[in-house]
Amino acid sequence: MMYSWSDAMGVAGPIHWLLFLVLVALVLYPIGRILTKIGFSPFWSILVFVPILNLLALWILACSDWPEQKSAPSG
Repeated sequence: MMYSWSDAMGVAGPIHWLLFLVLVALVLYPIGRILTKIGFSPFWSILVFVPILNLLALWILACSDWPEQKSAPSG
């Protein structure tokens, strides 16, 4: 009996896609919030899913100037 590549993938039903979308949202939302707080567009968070580009984006983020953190008033 011959098996093809598509047989190994299984059946991706609606529950699979719903779970996939929930997990994507759980990853993108906090990354987008962090990027917004430091002055970048939240759309940069999409790069987390692109191999090699995600590492490049991380280096750009690490080497860029971040806004100064507001200190709490003393007293």
